[in-house]
Amino acid sequence: MSLLAVKNLRKNFGGLAVTDNVSLTLEPGNRVALIGPNGAGKTTFVNLVTGHLKPDAGSVHIGGVDLTRASPTRRVHAGLVRSFQVTRLFPEMTPEEHVALAVLQRLGRSAQVFADYRGMDEVMDEIGSVLDLLHLTPIAHTRVSDIAYGQQRLLEIALVLALRPRVLLLDEPAAGVPSTDTVLIEKALERLPPELAVLMIEHDMDFVFRFAQRVIVLAAGAVIFDGTPEAVAADPKVREAYLGSYADGRDGA
Repeated sequence: MSLLAVKNLRKNFGGLAVTDNVSLTLEPGNRVALIGPNGAGKTTFVNLVTGHLKPDAGSVHIGGVDLTRASPTRRVHAGLVRSFQVTRLFPEMTPEEHVALAVLQRLGRSAQVFADYRGMDEVMDEIGSVLDLLHLTPIAHTRVSDIAYGQQRLLEIALVLALRPRVLLLDEPAAGVPSTDTVLIEKALERLPPELAVLMIEHDMDFVFRFAQRVIVLAAGAVIFDGTPEAVAADPKVREAYLGSYADGRDGA
């Protein structure tokens, strides 16, 4: 049984099929990149999978359960968690407080975040583990407004991990991060739990090729390739629709 099974998902806006019968599966431990040109339908697809849009046809199963019509919150509870392209953090809160809020939200105790969470040993142990995993412990008590953007992106990953997902959708985790800090994101992804299934949308192709075991390419709302990173650069449809000169550069490398 797949952790995530999407079958023949379709969404029309007017007469245009923005998501055109897209199917994919994710198994435990998968590291998959979803790529394609601007306007290919990647964000619409993710919004359909996470429940922020309702499909016109098709289905979404998480852990074998049909959640096609379920709310985003229900999908989070089922283990499907998404990070966003732009950080959505509270500038006056610290990383510790952010992770505490995520842990307590998962436990149904979010009202206690500003009360006595520091007196909850099990919660504090989990907060410490998540911050350690992302190397955020040294800035645990620093306001988000005072930490670097690359560290903010790491904190966003920490928040989704605190929700204990089975399937993680990463929407351009390195977007806006200086190239010198991209390595922080990559190292953080290497430390993700090995059983976690990850689907990452990303435009940085070097990053994609270092991360992905499998690459899916969308163009005009439809899947035009699903295979290995080694094969994607050689595929003529992908070259024409997206990779172009990047693929030529890899050929000459």
